[in-house]
Amino acid sequence: MVAGKGSQPDGAERRLQELGIKLPTPSTPFGTYAETVQTGNLLFFSGMLPVVDHKPKYIGRLGKELDVEAGRDAAYIAALNVLASAKEHLGSLDRVTRVVRLGVFIATSGDFFNQPRVADAVSDLFRDVFGIEKTSVRLVIGVASLPLGMPIELDVIFEVAD
Repeated sequence: MVAGKGSQPDGAERRLQELGIKLPTPSTPFGTYAETVQTGNLLFFSGMLPVVDHKPKYIGRLGKELDVEAGRDAAYIAALNVLASAKEHLGSLDRVTRVVRLGVFIATSGDFFNQPRVADAVSDLFRDVFGIEKTSVRLVIGVASLPLGMPIELDVIFEVAD
């Protein structure tokens, strides 16, 4: 790692410690696919879900079985799984040079309209870990259902250093 001033390359690992965040064991696929694929300097993640120990933490739709706070927690858990998979793939989160894109898919009932507040749980975590200057573009989409009945699925792309 190279130390520097301001937004130093080792900032993400240091910020995790300062925030008191312990990453979970990286998730494993629920089917025939890879959790992460790197091509060039882009790291793509399979749809990341709010799982703990390979089991859904939440089941249901926001606005029906779950409220906004449960949705935010589910989104946060899925984001921690992204970070854990990135660290496993890269060796260190310090190699992340930018969060390029964040897609947040939220299983909702037809009259739930607070998707941005739920998605902010992920955006806020990534901002706190990587810094405001690495903030991504974002899309937030409400859907009828997601894999295994979970309320959140994340689509993430990181730019990484060699």
